[in-house]
Amino acid sequence: MEQQNIVNRLDRIEAVLKSIQENLSNEDVVLSEEEKRLLDESLENEKLGKLVSLDKIKDVRDKTR
Repeated sequence: MEQQNIVNRLDRIEAVLKSIQENLSNEDVVLSEEEKRLLDESLENEKLGKLVSLDKIKDVRDKTR
């Protein structure tokens, strides 16, 4: 009987932990309002072709040296 009580308690603990895991947000994937604004702005600039590649920036930098 004692062993069955332990198993029952463990089952309840497992269910609670599963619920916590399902409802816990991952801070790494949550953006602040500022980060979201910057991301949206960057995506819009990419669509409009306003972004400059890093290689192009390096080329300009190297030519000015």
